[in-house]
Amino acid sequence: MVSRVRGVRRGADLAKVAGEASADAAVEHARLAKANIAPQDLTAAAFFDVDNTMMMGASIFHFARGLAARKFFTNSDLARFAVQQVMFRVGGRETQDGIHSSREQALSFVAGHTVAELMTLGEEIYDELMADKIWPGTRALAQTHLDAGQRVWLVTATPVELASIIARRLGLTGALGTVAEHEDGVYTGRLVGEMLHGRAKAHAVRALAAREGLDLRRCTAYSDSANDVPMLSVVGTAVAVNPDSALRDTARRRSWEIRDFRTGRKAAKIGVPSVLGAGAVAGAVAAGIAYRRRDA
Repeated sequence: MVSRVRGVRRGADLAKVAGEASADAAVEHARLAKANIAPQDLTAAAFFDVDNTMMMGASIFHFARGLAARKFFTNSDLARFAVQQVMFRVGGRETQDGIHSSREQALSFVAGHTVAELMTLGEEIYDELMADKIWPGTRALAQTHLDAGQRVWLVTATPVELASIIARRLGLTGALGTVAEHEDGVYTGRLVGEMLHGRAKAHAVRALAAREGLDLRRCTAYSDSANDVPMLSVVGTAVAVNPDSALRDTARRRSWEIRDFRTGRKAAKIGVPSVLGAGAVAGAVAAGIAYRRRDA
């Protein structure tokens, strides 16, 4: 990565700024990784959302659990973060105050830590808490694109450093993710633009396509959430994976393909976000109890 990633001028379109910054970071991370074979199909690619699409649950929460185990913050902070995630995922509504609050809180816990430190921890936490949560069916879909000689990118609100680790571990091309501001390799606790969510994801996909010479009409995007309709709408082929009810309805109206790798009537009825959200809270509480017992 470059040694300095700075904020933006007041009044800028933060979603567009976030998308542009994410595309720049994605290309740089992929260049540094040097892990992927040169694609044979130069103008087509696939874009995969991460949370509940490629991975069971929220990747940032798994990451936060790992950081809590390393005493980056308290277990009450983790439980509060889990509740916020559940309310957001289940409610599915965004307000200006909510977005501002999320921007203020997102990634603030990394302030003062180095990019190198978080990358090292991300590798460890992936092995501990994420590797066994990849949806096999979604991973197989990604592989079909790789086998066709296409590039495959993750697109997620998760920090781009962590997203890039997930992509590399899965053998994918790279990842678009939220860009945290850092100076001389040290995080400031602020974001560049905003979280890569909603419109910002669509901006990021467009920006990456421009940098990589992709024809978006030949590209495919996958997601579980109605929040990603902007991203799904900018490509030629959209696929709803483990969709929430709103995305399922949209997919049916627009004749988008639907893939559901979940099992059980309950999950199909109420959707993975709420099921996993409740599990996340339970996990946070259990983790807090375990730490209290250990420290007693």
